[in-house]
Amino acid sequence: MAELFPTAAITDEFSPDLETAARSMAELGMRGAELRLLFGKNIIDLTDDELARARQIVEAHGLHVISIASPVLKCTLPDAPPIDPRFQQDMFASNYTFADQPRLARRAFAIAGLTGARIVRVFSYWRTLQPDACFERVVSALCELADQAKAHDLIIGLENEHACNISTAEETARVLAAIDHPNLKVVWDPANAYLSGEIPFPDGYRLLPAGRIVHVHAKDCFVRDHRPVWGPLGEGGVDWKGQIGALRADGYRGYISLETHWAGPAGDKHLGSMICGRNLKALVASGPAHA
Repeated sequence: MAELFPTAAITDEFSPDLETAARSMAELGMRGAELRLLFGKNIIDLTDDELARARQIVEAHGLHVISIASPVLKCTLPDAPPIDPRFQQDMFASNYTFADQPRLARRAFAIAGLTGARIVRVFSYWRTLQPDACFERVVSALCELADQAKAHDLIIGLENEHACNISTAEETARVLAAIDHPNLKVVWDPANAYLSGEIPFPDGYRLLPAGRIVHVHAKDCFVRDHRPVWGPLGEGGVDWKGQIGALRADGYRGYISLETHWAGPAGDKHLGSMICGRNLKALVASGPAHA
């Protein structure tokens, strides 16, 4: 059956064992892989030899590394308002400081070169009680990263992350308006916007310039007492059918990439990712373009 978009996944959402993850993703017909946690370490901490091994495993299963799911700018911004305590800070073995960021960025660019990835995902520092007060410093950091990415012929993908200062489509659109740079684009995560109190589709999505969306993360949840309750993709609070139809209508050509988050039935995360993967394949294989 023809697909509207190629699909991918963050490998550790299936298994910490890359061989198991890649095999399962290939079974689902996925074509792309995002690297975040493997061999017990964050991607940013892997050696060149480990990266070569990872690329070999991924490509042996007919997949290609499409994005480095780096932890760049996922840290506390010094001399800023206090951190908002409402949000869980997912670390993924990446407890780095502000001082580490230049080194992490350099390594992320090198890793992209070694793996063939075209996108380096970044964030906007842990969300404070006054995110607007951090806006100019976020913009400055992203401008610098985009300039560096241009030198490497790479794309900086800013993910809207509910635990960071740029969490909604509205906030993301403001950043894009401030930074007219061809090497800065968006990793659009509708579920993160939903967690931030925004209706991600159609409201949030329509604020974004479609041509600057380089990548899309797919997961789903409901929100109870301000906390996410993760579940099967397509069965939560995000209108994924409408969102995928709109991406098609707007000419999006990138991947839809699974970031399960759901612990799965009876805590079986691998099974949960297989269920979400099948749901994703059904979503990208059906439905007319959204009006």
